[in-house]
Amino acid sequence: MINLFQPNVGEEELAAVAEVFDSRWLGHGPRTKAFEAAFAEHVGVDPEQVVFINSGTAGLFLALEALDLAEGDEVVLPSLSFVAAANAIGSTGARAVFCDVDARTLNPTAEDVERALTPRTKAVIVLHYGGYPGDIVRISELCRARGVALVEDAACSPASRVDGKAVGTFGDLAMWSFDAMKVMVTGDGGMLYVRDRDRAARARRLAYHGLAQPSGFGYAKVSHRWWELDVPEIGRRVIGNDLTAAIGSVQLRRLPGLVARRKEIVDLYDRELAGLDAVRTPPPLPGGHDSSYYFYWVQMSPEIRDEVASELYAAGIYTTFRYAPLHKVPAYQAEDQVLPASDRASGETLCLPLHPGLTDEDVRTVAAALRKAVEARHK
Repeated sequence: MINLFQPNVGEEELAAVAEVFDSRWLGHGPRTKAFEAAFAEHVGVDPEQVVFINSGTAGLFLALEALDLAEGDEVVLPSLSFVAAANAIGSTGARAVFCDVDARTLNPTAEDVERALTPRTKAVIVLHYGGYPGDIVRISELCRARGVALVEDAACSPASRVDGKAVGTFGDLAMWSFDAMKVMVTGDGGMLYVRDRDRAARARRLAYHGLAQPSGFGYAKVSHRWWELDVPEIGRRVIGNDLTAAIGSVQLRRLPGLVARRKEIVDLYDRELAGLDAVRTPPPLPGGHDSSYYFYWVQMSPEIRDEVASELYAAGIYTTFRYAPLHKVPAYQAEDQVLPASDRASGETLCLPLHPGLTDEDVRTVAAALRKAVEARHK
């Protein structure tokens, strides 16, 4: 099977894990701090503004918790988002309000977001679809003008930038995901960014039981009766550890090469699918935008999309659609919302395999199978 996603790990990551084993310290420790510092430098922020956590989802929950949302508040997000974002909103008692997207880029525009704002809106969550930055500059300007917090779901965008500025640093809070299917992988893991330093310090406490000062061996040198607890508010344990941080540090060093290979694959898909009029490939990036190239999506008539996906699967090629429209999910009680572009895109779009482990021959195989399946239905 040609997989949709596949982690790219090897000897360097194994060697880093072996060093952690040799140190006899597997938990949150020096390698975690080193990974936070390296990632902070990568995105151009202070290490105290980032927290390595055990998943991107934990980052979304922490971000919204740090905003002190309450019942009656509203948070706007695109319907074509991962379920974790809407779940994080619901966990605070706030209400998710879904906005539409551009049917081609699958990213919301500033106008899409603005139409969903109400006097009850306290925050906006923006997903950078497939690693493409989207309209983040104008959306961040809109949120600042309205006094609304902006949370960037940069899960699949660790190398995405606009005019050199890292995606994830335009808003007030952001998270990146490093799970086994992402551009950078640590098995499970994520990074939370918080612009406000006091709020960042609070998020760090909330990520580790709400402790103002963790009790343990590392604090014995600096704290009298280090075993006593100082818990100003209730938190949970969602911190990362040195094992996953060691893998993350290697992946971060390798990130430019991983993304370069992804771009080569995207360019090859573009060439191989050129002239296939029944299929639309991703629109070109605007000037000054750099992508992490997480998804390669194609769009076709909804009358054939599902049949094409089934034929590709039978041929040993796994495709899917990410992300199903959340306004159709009963749990969020938004089925009455009318979002025509989201509905259209969810019926037309198919994500093709994209990861550095693909060979050029794999890409040509996928493109040829797609071409064959589509043309057979457009005679």
